[in-house]
Amino acid sequence: MDKTTLKKIIVQNHDFILNLDLVSRQEPLEPAASYVFCGIRRCGKSFLQYQQIQRLIKSHHTAQFIYINFEDERLIEFQSADFDLILECGIELYAGQPTLFFDEIQNIDHWEKFARRLADQGYQVYITGSNAKMLSKEIGTTLGGRFFIREIYPLSFYEFLHFRGVQPVKNIAFSKQRFEIKKHFEFYMLYGGFPEILKYQNPKEYLSSIFMKVFYGDLIARNRLQNEQMIKLLIKKLAESVNNETSINRIKNLIISAGHKVGSNTITEYLNHLFDAYLIFPLNNFASNFSERETKKKYYFIDPGILNLFIIDQPTKLLENIVFLHLNRHYKERLFYFKRKLEVDFYVPDEKLLIQVSFSVADIETKKRETNALENAMRELKIKQATLITYDEEETIVTDDYSIQVIPIWQWLLIL
Repeated sequence: MDKTTLKKIIVQNHDFILNLDLVSRQEPLEPAASYVFCGIRRCGKSFLQYQQIQRLIKSHHTAQFIYINFEDERLIEFQSADFDLILECGIELYAGQPTLFFDEIQNIDHWEKFARRLADQGYQVYITGSNAKMLSKEIGTTLGGRFFIREIYPLSFYEFLHFRGVQPVKNIAFSKQRFEIKKHFEFYMLYGGFPEILKYQNPKEYLSSIFMKVFYGDLIARNRLQNEQMIKLLIKKLAESVNNETSINRIKNLIISAGHKVGSNTITEYLNHLFDAYLIFPLNNFASNFSERETKKKYYFIDPGILNLFIIDQPTKLLENIVFLHLNRHYKERLFYFKRKLEVDFYVPDEKLLIQVSFSVADIETKKRETNALENAMRELKIKQATLITYDEEETIVTDDYSIQVIPIWQWLLIL
């Protein structure tokens, strides 16, 4: 790697970031810590690095930092042996010890050993990557506990409103602002929360470009996969099954029925690649035994906009996916669904939280089906209150033993 080229990249990035006009995103960070940010492409990881650089400059009145994006085409020949050149450039460009920011560093082999060495030498380092393997125990062991690891997601609905310059008022359900909030939610439901989505007149085309980058860069090329059509079909079948429990065997049979030869082990391997690329998340049934949890799950997408690329006019799936993403931010591995004979969409045991999702319960039979599922689960789990999330309906259903709050999703997203 040529040191002159590396210095040129560092200086150009330095000037570019200093002149950025950013909308602040709330992601509290320890001032003295080093971080690894993980998440799907374009979800805002680089943005958080830019934001942290500007915060450090304001707080320390210094501009000593190095930012390098390892997807820069000028670094195509960069290898692990070149890492020390970055430190040499830092010494030559800056009088003191700069803070280091590395974007998509997982593209370079043995990056974690370099990151560990930097931390041992007293550097403060911020790293991003778009592969969940960066969260593995092996990486954590190599980093030696010297980094805080933070998963970054596309914007929540509250963050989405903030990026649009909207600050929800108190008692939103009774204010005129609710009409504006509903309009924004309609966009969010269809096109999701990737931070740059608001720039584009054709948001679906932008979402398609993100998916193709993830598909070819983080799935096909990174894992050296051959059967593109089968993997696209797998993703489509997962999208069509978003609000249903799905087994490995069922997925396999769907793929076979479409004319592809595939075994259960291959399906499991492909699913793991989808998890690693942050495209989908699995959810387990709390009521299942261990072996069933491994073979039967529900699957949700990283963003409703990405999901909406694969389904047509299925708003209940979009709503349930949004609810999952919101709950997953708060509860992660503590979140389940609950299914015996009947199914409740979401259950958080330590919070005694039961949540069902239905686009509408105006139809009597639909309302009966959804409330029966909740009441059966409440009875078994000894829970007195539950929530039924709809698109825009609100009431409280009270029986002798139980209370079910029916609440519009746009309102629920702003209070949990």
